[in-house]
Amino acid sequence: MEETNKIQEEKHLTGTLVLSVFTAVLGFFQYGYSLGVINTPQRVIEAHYGRVLGIAPIDRSAVNFTDMNGSMIFPDLEELDAGKSTLTLYWSLSVSIFAIGGMISSFTVGWVGDKLGRVKAMLAMNVLSIIGSLLMGLAKFGPSHILVIAGRAITGLYCGLSSGLVPMYVGEISPTALRGALGTLHQLATVTGILISQVLGLDFLLGNDDMWPLLLGLSGAAALLQFFLLLLCPESPRYLYIKLGKTEEAKKSLKRLRGNCDPMKEITEMEKEKQKAVSEKKVSIRKLFSSSSYRQPVIVALMVQISQQFSGINAIFYYSTNIFVRAGVDQPVYATIGVGVVNTVFTTISVFLVEKTGRRSLFIAGLIGMLASAVAMTVGLVLLSTFAWMSYVSMVAVFLFVIFFEVGPGPIPWFIVAELFSQGPRPAAIAIAGFCNWTCNFIIGMCFQYIADLCGPYVFTIFAVLLLGFILFAHFKVPETKGKSFEEISAAFRHKRRSAIKGHKAATELEDLRGSEEA
Repeated sequence: MEETNKIQEEKHLTGTLVLSVFTAVLGFFQYGYSLGVINTPQRVIEAHYGRVLGIAPIDRSAVNFTDMNGSMIFPDLEELDAGKSTLTLYWSLSVSIFAIGGMISSFTVGWVGDKLGRVKAMLAMNVLSIIGSLLMGLAKFGPSHILVIAGRAITGLYCGLSSGLVPMYVGEISPTALRGALGTLHQLATVTGILISQVLGLDFLLGNDDMWPLLLGLSGAAALLQFFLLLLCPESPRYLYIKLGKTEEAKKSLKRLRGNCDPMKEITEMEKEKQKAVSEKKVSIRKLFSSSSYRQPVIVALMVQISQQFSGINAIFYYSTNIFVRAGVDQPVYATIGVGVVNTVFTTISVFLVEKTGRRSLFIAGLIGMLASAVAMTVGLVLLSTFAWMSYVSMVAVFLFVIFFEVGPGPIPWFIVAELFSQGPRPAAIAIAGFCNWTCNFIIGMCFQYIADLCGPYVFTIFAVLLLGFILFAHFKVPETKGKSFEEISAAFRHKRRSAIKGHKAATELEDLRGSEEA
C-alpha cells in the first residue's frame, strides 16, 4: 500500500512541474548571485571608488613620512580618516542598498501577485533585473559608485518581489507530498547563485579591475532566461480557481502540472479554501495584526524571518573574506569559495531531509548547531593572538555555521510562511514576512562592518545570544507543517487559540471561585 502511494506521489513530479519550479527559482538564483557577488572583489571595487572620488585606499603602514629631500612631513591624518570613512560609507551603501530595494518592493508582493497573477508578475519584474544589471555593467562609463549603488537598488527591487512571488507560486503549484522538498529549492538556487558569483569573482576570471562591472551585471543573463521560460509555465491553479473563479482553466493547469492524475481531489480542497476566503473577504496587512485569528501565525512567520537574518549568516555571506583574513587564513578568497561549496552541498541534502524529518525539527536542530558554531568562532578569534592554530578553529566554525544554517534556518522560512496561511491571507502574510526579512537583511548589511570594528573578535557573541532566543521561541511556538494541507495547518492554529482562550477562562473562573470561598 505504501509503495502504491509512493508511486502515485512520484507521478505528480511531471516535466511541467519541474520546469515551472526551476523557472521560478531562477529569481532566487539572482538573489543569491547579488548577495555573493559584492564580497570577493571588495578591494578592487573600493580601489576604483577611491580613484573616482580622489581618495586612495589607505594603508597606514605604507605612508611615507619624508619628502624627496629626506625632511620629515606630517600628513593630515584627519583627512586620511575622513577619506577612509567616505569609502566605508560608499561601500556599505553598495552592499546594503540592495536590501533597501528589497524592503520597498516586498511590501507590494501581495498586490502585484493578485493583480497580475503569479506568472505575469514574475514576467514583468524581470525588467527591473535587466535595468539594474545594465547600470552595474556600465559602471566604468560614469560615476561608478553612483551607478553601482543605483543598479543594486533596482536589482533589490526585483529580488524583493521575487522573494515573495516565487514561494507563493511554488507553494501553490506543488503537491502536498512534495511541497517541502520543492520549497527548499529556493535556498538551493540562492546558494548556487552565491557560489557561482564567488567563483566568477576570482581575480583571474572577472574579479579584477578590468572586468568587475561585467561580474556585477551578469545576473541579467538569468533574468533573460527566466523571462523566456516563464512563457512555457502554467498559471497557479489555486490563483485561477480561488481568486479568479476560472474552474476549467484551473483544471487544465492542474492536468499540465500533475499529468494524468484526477484533479478533483485538489479542486475539492481548493473549494474549501475558496469558501473560507469568501467568508474572510479581503485580508489586509492591518487585519493580519488586528485579528486574533491570524496573530499567532503572523508572529511565527515574522520570527522565522528574523531568525534567518539575525542568526548572523548574512554577516558570513557579505564579509566572509574579511573574517578569514582576521582569522589568519593565507588564501581567504578560496576559503570563501569553500564556504559556497559547502553551502550548496548541504542545501541539496536538506531537500531530501525536509520531508522525512519535518520542518520544525530541522529548524531547531540548525539553530542549535549555529549557536555552538558561533561560540567556537568567537573563541577562535579571541585566542588567535595566543595560539596560531586557532585560525583553523575559526575557519571550521565558519563552515559548520553555514552547514547548520542550510539544514533548516536557511530554506525553511522561505516556504513555511506560505504553508501557515490559507489563500485569503497568504499574499498579505508573504508581503509582511518578506518586508521583515529584507529589513533585517539591510540592518545586517549596513551595520555589521561597524559592529565588527567596534566589537572585534567578540562580534559573534551578539548572534549567539540572539540564536539562543530563537531556539526557545521555535521550541514553544513553531508548529510542524509536514504533510498537512493549508486548511489543516490553519485549523491547528484555531485549535491552539481556542485552547488558550479556554485555559484563560478556566484560570479566571478558578480565581473567582477562590475569591468567593475566602469571602
